[in-house]
Amino acid sequence: MATLIKSNKWYVRERETHARTPPLTFPPTRSFSFGGFQYKFEHQSAAASCRMTFSVFLPSVALASTTVPVLYYLSGLTCTDDNVVQKSGIQQYAERYNVAVVCPDTSPRGLGYPTEDDSYDFGTGAGFYVDATTEPWKRGYRMDTYVTKELPEVLAATDVLASALDLSRSSIMGHSMGGHGALVLALRNPGKYARVSAFAPICRPSAVGWGQKAFKGYLGEADVDAWQRYDASGLVEGYTGDTVEVLVDTGLADEFLESQLRVDDLVEAARGNERVVVTSRMHEGYDHSYFTIATFVEEHVAWHAEKLHHG
Repeated sequence: MATLIKSNKWYVRERETHARTPPLTFPPTRSFSFGGFQYKFEHQSAAASCRMTFSVFLPSVALASTTVPVLYYLSGLTCTDDNVVQKSGIQQYAERYNVAVVCPDTSPRGLGYPTEDDSYDFGTGAGFYVDATTEPWKRGYRMDTYVTKELPEVLAATDVLASALDLSRSSIMGHSMGGHGALVLALRNPGKYARVSAFAPICRPSAVGWGQKAFKGYLGEADVDAWQRYDASGLVEGYTGDTVEVLVDTGLADEFLESQLRVDDLVEAARGNERVVVTSRMHEGYDHSYFTIATFVEEHVAWHAEKLHHG
């Protein structure tokens, strides 16, 4: 009975707070989940040159006048912001550890560029979290700017979120291409994120097929320096910022382990740089799927929450 009463209070506060339409977003959808609310927002993005969607889970404490830190989750190739929300069960752990989870989409959509929808690993659903510099991709395919700058501004300007989120306490994680994105954005922005973690990340994109295809298309075939600015292992080798803690979980049955991920490159690079502390765990029998993510996601959320809440 006590829980039901408190839940009703949270619902009333959330409903009243949401009475005003956020200035930068279209009216969201929401679902009650594990005591909190799972939201889906849509807004017009300057960085992506289109309408973008993102999902946010707010734990119950954030609906009861307590601000919570933010954990960004970046998804992989072909995914949207729905994948982790619908497949991982992350909401129950965000509720348990009192963090909000913010999930952006993986690329702009519907820009109509040639080849944009021709393959799963380039264009739609495959933004690779870079700021493109080539034509026509530089107009819209700016997922680095979107995630690190525009999205936090939208969160801060959206009424129901602004009163619930403490954006000064943020962490970041991701899967596969999104793991690459989490690593790169954290390493490129020292101090912005408390910690960074990844499931099966692409750790040396400049040396594997997925990354080479993306970098050639978005950054230009001849711009080797630009490639290195978005290569996690290369960034670790030259990293000079404050100490960054990294947690990586990868399945030994992952079909992309050797051909696309190159996790050992990240571990080896960190051995030569004491400012990057990498814990890499390899798991017998686990693959590249969301079954693996669902198995270990609580440990990641708890690990981030420890730093976000206690410093």
